[in-house]
Amino acid sequence: GVIIAVLKHWETHGPGAPNWWARLPRWGRRVVVATFGALAGVIAAIGGLPAPTYQATVARLQSYFGSFVVAPLTAVSVAVLWWAAIGTKLSLVEFLQGMPWVWDFLGRMLPPNFSYMEKLVQPAVESIQIALWGTLLGIALALPVCFFAARNLSPHPAVFHAMRQILNVMRGINEIILALIFVAAVGLGPFAGVIAMAILGAGMLGKFFAEAIEEIDQGPLDALSAAGVGTVQKIVFGVLPQVLPTWTGVILYRFETNIRVSTILGMVGAGGIGFELISSMK
Repeated sequence: GVIIAVLKHWETHGPGAPNWWARLPRWGRRVVVATFGALAGVIAAIGGLPAPTYQATVARLQSYFGSFVVAPLTAVSVAVLWWAAIGTKLSLVEFLQGMPWVWDFLGRMLPPNFSYMEKLVQPAVESIQIALWGTLLGIALALPVCFFAARNLSPHPAVFHAMRQILNVMRGINEIILALIFVAAVGLGPFAGVIAMAILGAGMLGKFFAEAIEEIDQGPLDALSAAGVGTVQKIVFGVLPQVLPTWTGVILYRFETNIRVSTILGMVGAGGIGFELISSMK
């Protein structure tokens, strides 16, 4: 009811409404108000029913595929997408108008200048080296954390949540920001890129490693525990054989991602082929 009152106030007092509401057409505003009105009516009607009638009503709604829920959610989703389109200035016309510039850029790339490619061999090899060591160090940082970040192996819920938050922080910082930090710390060159990739990769790998551990079959672990096996032996013989295929796929994906990321890091002075690419574009 409060939401509907606010929306109606915006409708009647246009100057006081936010920008995204003012940009909506009149029919869009009516759809938003009607959607929240219908949703409020359904909630109020269902919430006031006695328990048997309530259960029957919920069952009937579910049998109708949740039409009373799907319709408002669809309208809200469309409104959010419309708001995001306005914010990002999506325009098919501008895209089509810019296509000649794209073809011009691609045309100037052909035919390739093979004499200049000799200068790119060393930076390209350096990018692969950065990705390789960034992946390896990321694995080394993720392994000690992932076992404590898995719910079924963590010794205490507090340890589990602490390790998950550490992985979130490591994964949440953009690689360019990390590269800039370590370029300032260790200087220009590939070493700064390796450290940045290792920290970011450790957060991503640790999360996927821990989730793979949580999905293992507990039967082998229970059997090993019944035999009096220690924690290390349980991990080696009960956990690793089940998670290694998944871990291998995640590691290969991270290595592939690091090769692409190394190109971007080179643009901020962290080694690799990125510096040559941005120089050529200028």
